[in-house]
Amino acid sequence: MSAAVSTDDLVAWIRAFRDAVTDHKDELTRLDSEIGDADHGSNMARGLDAVVAKLDPAPASPAELFKTVGMTLVSTVGGASGPLYGTLFLRMGPALPSPDGVDTAALGAALRAGVEGVIARGKAEPGDKTMIDALSPAIDAWDAAADDGPAAAARAAAEAAARGRDATEPLVARKGRASYLGGRSAGHIDPGAASSTLLLEALADTLAAAE
Repeated sequence: MSAAVSTDDLVAWIRAFRDAVTDHKDELTRLDSEIGDADHGSNMARGLDAVVAKLDPAPASPAELFKTVGMTLVSTVGGASGPLYGTLFLRMGPALPSPDGVDTAALGAALRAGVEGVIARGKAEPGDKTMIDALSPAIDAWDAAADDGPAAAARAAAEAAARGRDATEPLVARKGRASYLGGRSAGHIDPGAASSTLLLEALADTLAAAE
């Protein structure tokens, strides 16, 4: 099954991600207050508000959309989150084989390119207690479910991301501000993994609604 995902679907995804971050802003900030700078929720909400403000009129293609999202996040989100989330989207656009609608495999390839960009930018690996702990298993789950169509692949990715997010709780951070805490970083969920899970849950909900 190779259903198309339109630019409108992807715009709806970004809007849904903004709404999810807004709804969970205080929770993300609480998580970041435990092992970081206590600003992840507010920073992401501000950046995504700026992104959504640039989506009317909507970009003409998925590649243009991802470029707009990435550049806006880099310029408006403070700390490490702006460059990392910005890189995620900036790498997705060039990985698309078509400037127009994309299918399940193409969107999965774009997501993988984005995650590989985040890994290269942040020098993080699974187990380091970062957003990669949610994103890396998510793209593997997407690929495993890709034959069932984009909505099923996105749901599998979101569920894998949630498991990865929860698995960060006992880990000792090896990257970022949390790493300064050493063993005291254990016992807390990574805020970047939490927001990454919101990203994939928003995609799953959007594609399910579009079926």
